[in-house]
Amino acid sequence: MGNGKQQIGRRAFLGAAGGMMIVKPQLVRGSAANSAVRVGLLGCGGRGKEDAEGLVKSGGARLVALADMFDDQLAAARKRFDALAEKNATAGVDASQIFSGPRAFEQIVASKEVDAVIIATPPYFHPEHLAAAVAAGKHVYREKPVAVDVPGARRAVEIGAKANRRLSLDVGFQLRMAPPFLELVKRIHGGALGEIASAEAHYYCGALERPDWPDASPAIRRLRNWLHDRVLSGDIILEQDIHVIDICNWVLQGHPVKAVGTGGRKGRTDQGDSWSHFSVVFTYANNVHVGFNSTQYGKGGFDANERFFGPRGNSTSPYAGPVEITGDEAWTWSEGGQPQGDKFSVTGKFTGNLTQADPEKHKAFIESITSGNFHNQAAAGAESALSAMLGRMAAYTGREVTWEEMMRANESWDAGIDLDKLAGG
Repeated sequence: MGNGKQQIGRRAFLGAAGGMMIVKPQLVRGSAANSAVRVGLLGCGGRGKEDAEGLVKSGGARLVALADMFDDQLAAARKRFDALAEKNATAGVDASQIFSGPRAFEQIVASKEVDAVIIATPPYFHPEHLAAAVAAGKHVYREKPVAVDVPGARRAVEIGAKANRRLSLDVGFQLRMAPPFLELVKRIHGGALGEIASAEAHYYCGALERPDWPDASPAIRRLRNWLHDRVLSGDIILEQDIHVIDICNWVLQGHPVKAVGTGGRKGRTDQGDSWSHFSVVFTYANNVHVGFNSTQYGKGGFDANERFFGPRGNSTSPYAGPVEITGDEAWTWSEGGQPQGDKFSVTGKFTGNLTQADPEKHKAFIESITSGNFHNQAAAGAESALSAMLGRMAAYTGREVTWEEMMRANESWDAGIDLDKLAGG
């Protein structure tokens, strides 16, 4: 869909993502085909631990290394995974494979005990950590977003091109592996709605509460509570809302060409500077308008959904509840389960229509390594990150911004934190 000009541009942008090759499993890691993929976790927060446990449980991997800026994070992660190893009658994490401090990322990717690295650090550091992992020859499962600014997204694509056909690089858009979403999008692409005319998407979330860390330095407090920090997280539209924006890109088979928006911080009470809400209208190819809204404050509960409208029917895809199409080709996936709890974003646990999303995503990543059918999601992940950045730039400036203008501006973000000079935590 879309006009020829945009499609050519998109193909050029995504050119680094294509292709995969099949090699013998023994050549993938230099070990026996039936040996477990050895995984290191970089960033031991809630989401990182969920990813690591998922790769063990669903993918059959073995967690062998941990790395984090902070010792308490490492201790909690080691306790969790040693318990899991004991349950599975396998070895726990050896003390020599626990890395702490600002250079922990260099140590874990340099480890000869590690085949693949999970990157679950603050998004601001994702390009640097990805570059280090790929340079060390490690497969990477990286949480979204790939970067917080345009130069970082460009760098992610460049790194992905270097890794193409020799390493698997996955990005954590697990909704694309959720069975109800897969079936819904298949039906939409098959014409169930007709030509989509408009859409609506939202991501409403309550406040993500974090400790105050009163005795920590300002820089340490920012790192501890990076979810509240605009530069470290990329703001809520990039760090959290990107999931529904990614679904819009998936359904509409491309990125938005322009956006207008607004938003602000009203209602937030934390010490950070991230916004509390965004309201953006994205325009996709063929003049398809997508109205997007999000919140991250207060105690109003959680709700995320995307709705697409066409002449033959409409679709809805909530995180919990019926995923369905109404109209000429009515269809319902009614196994939605229970709604998300308010704390899911901090704990990293997902339920409802996403119950199988992480298991399928984690399984597929490990299978890509053992089979040699390597994934390369760097460019696709960058496209969704840039789409969220487009909405962010439109809201920050309060005017219409085109994709070309955003890419041309190439705005670079600087957190102003020298990790090597930090002390305490």
